[in-house]
Amino acid sequence: MKIETMPPPPTTTSRRHWKKSVALLLIVLLAGGGWYAIKARDAKPAGAAAAANKEGKDGPKVDVYELSKADVAVIATRELRLNLPLAGALAPLDQATVKSKVSGVVQDTTLMEGTNVAAGQVIARLDAADQRARVAQMQAAYDEANARLSLAKKNSANSQALLAQKYISQSSYDTSQNSVELAQASLAAAKAQLDMARIALADTVIKAPLSGVVSKRHVQAGEKLAPDMPVATIVNLRQLNLEAQVPASEVPRVKIGQEVRFKVDGFAQRDFIGKVARISPTTEAGSRSMVVYISVDNSDGALRGGMFAKGVITTEKSAAAPLVPLAAVRELKGEQVVYTIVDGKVATQPVTLGLRNDDDGVAEVKSGLQEGATVITARLDAVKPGQKVRIGAAPAVAPAVAVKG
Repeated sequence: MKIETMPPPPTTTSRRHWKKSVALLLIVLLAGGGWYAIKARDAKPAGAAAAANKEGKDGPKVDVYELSKADVAVIATRELRLNLPLAGALAPLDQATVKSKVSGVVQDTTLMEGTNVAAGQVIARLDAADQRARVAQMQAAYDEANARLSLAKKNSANSQALLAQKYISQSSYDTSQNSVELAQASLAAAKAQLDMARIALADTVIKAPLSGVVSKRHVQAGEKLAPDMPVATIVNLRQLNLEAQVPASEVPRVKIGQEVRFKVDGFAQRDFIGKVARISPTTEAGSRSMVVYISVDNSDGALRGGMFAKGVITTEKSAAAPLVPLAAVRELKGEQVVYTIVDGKVATQPVTLGLRNDDDGVAEVKSGLQEGATVITARLDAVKPGQKVRIGAAPAVAPAVAVKG
């Protein structure tokens, strides 16, 4: 019988060497793959740059630039106004509080707030019994004084005849003549008292001093009035004053006769017009502003006293001329130019500007542009003079000068 010897089992050291070899191989493979990926990524930009160099140095070549309607504007001809904002309250130019001149009980009054009255129209009557009695008393005193004057004149005539015949002395005649003068003075005083009584009687009928509308009734029938007590307030709404405060620094821009446009609550779709009538000579305490009084014609009666108004004073106005947006104006070699679109190409056009309104962003064109010209308002660095452009939609019209209110 043959006995074979079995090979010894692998040792732990051999297994460890085998695992290290496999790990080293994996590391080498991963490093090679990473290096290849980096090379491939770097190669793509280089290829793209080469392709770009073939098409153009700065990028893809564009034959025609397309502009939107927000990038351009069409020149229109309008007036240009420089405006100064203001706000204030409307007040009637003519108004009066009618007061009683005499005492008495109100017999009747037809006054109602909102009622139209004419100048001279009776608005209230007072009980005139006391005034009629006073007139009768003064009339009697006047008649008595007149009779005394007549007697004094007769005595004076007799004294003059006696003096001529040497029957009385000069002193006696002078006394009779003095009696005539005293009677004349008494008659004049009685006449004045009678006139005053008649005036007081006439004042028991209270009349409107001006045409207008009754804004407030202060008395009712049956009330007792004393002198200077108010009866009614009447306002004339045909002419109003807009009293607005303007900063003192802006007052040099305001001149009498300048046009004012304003709006009031409740008339959102209507512009009202007035003119500067007066300018206060002093500033208001605390605010350092000055009051400007604006005359407003209100012949249709639409406005009321106390309404709040907001508007502008037109301090300067140009004749109708082409207006260019200030966004389209550029500085080029020391002169002002705009980019216009002529036959589908961008062209440089020098312009001379006049009056300008920075608030509305427009300026008057003295020369260089005509109505209907199309200008570029957007700052597009890629669009240069001579390049072809196309407008994708209808261009916007240059903005008009809006009234701020």
